[in-house]
Amino acid sequence: MELNLGTAPMSDDAVLQAFEDCQLDPRKFHHADHIRLAWLLIRAYGLTDAEAKLLRGIQKMAQHAGVPQKFHYTTTVAWARLVAAASRNSNSHDSFYEWISTHPELLDPHLMCGYYSPGRLETPQARSEWLEPDLKPLN
Repeated sequence: MELNLGTAPMSDDAVLQAFEDCQLDPRKFHHADHIRLAWLLIRAYGLTDAEAKLLRGIQKMAQHAGVPQKFHYTTTVAWARLVAAASRNSNSHDSFYEWISTHPELLDPHLMCGYYSPGRLETPQARSEWLEPDLKPLN
């Protein structure tokens, strides 16, 4: 399992604080970092509040980096819901590294292809609001 984490040298608290302060380097913030962030926020705030924080923070990060078009509402929410479902269905883990080793499928950035038909996530609607998966539910 390859874990490409730009936030690897940072503690969990430091990642959360840097996210809140919009201080994470977007060039070093990879897919696994998104999953780690979702896991941290869900553990700290529960799914509903974590989703809201992720949506605001990821959108702010994209704007701050000068690439607001990279923000994607549906995938932000979908990944958070997949992380939450995996967390509900697994034993408690104290670290992201332990937890993700039991859910390596979440490191596959193409996992959404199993939930959304081709082209569905490329629509302006999916980018700007929640779009339900059409192939299978996220839970």
